[in-house]
Amino acid sequence: MKIIPVKIPNIAKTLLPNFTWNIDTLNKELYLTFDDGPTPEITDWVLSQLKTYKAKATFFCIGNNIEKHPDIFQKVIKDGHSVGNHTYNHLKGWKSKTEDYLEDVEKTQLLINSNKAKIVINKLESNPSNLKLFRPPYGKFKPNQSKQIRKLGYKIVLWEVLPFDWDKSVSEETCLKNITSTAKQGSIIVLHDSVKASRNLKYVLPRVLEYYSKRGYCFNAITS
Repeated sequence: MKIIPVKIPNIAKTLLPNFTWNIDTLNKELYLTFDDGPTPEITDWVLSQLKTYKAKATFFCIGNNIEKHPDIFQKVIKDGHSVGNHTYNHLKGWKSKTEDYLEDVEKTQLLINSNKAKIVINKLESNPSNLKLFRPPYGKFKPNQSKQIRKLGYKIVLWEVLPFDWDKSVSEETCLKNITSTAKQGSIIVLHDSVKASRNLKYVLPRVLEYYSKRGYCFNAITS
């Protein structure tokens, strides 16, 4: 079994207060997030699983994938989930010039906005058009990139629980335990609707939904 840190320590939240790590709540609710989609078959499967449990989630999408699969992206919105920006090319911020990084982010936001505009307005009630969510690929970027992105009006969302679903050296059972042993009220959990993560995701997601639903939790999208 691979031993990995899956929960963000409180010191990180204290040192980086401008990021959203979890949602403050007294209710039994969790926040599932999915990075790297939309991906044919996998994202559709995720949407089906969420619908079974009347769960809502937040999808941080890669612009290039939105452009290639607009029908799947629009389905995410129509199903009442929130969407966020994950750059156009899944850029490594620390290896990118800030100007290029911001251009990549804004290119993706234009795609998000144009696709939202194609959907009937009453389908967007839970997805405010003025809410701009952003998550940096790999959870890393330069301080100046972070500062500039916040100046552009983005809410930067990181996470509290990282189960490493994309890591093929992590077994399905360990990936599941990484969540169930760690997530609590208000936790933001990162999963990936990608080919790389599909083995673990298809094992973990239905079990997480069932496990927490039986314990009285609901699953909400990030909407503010």
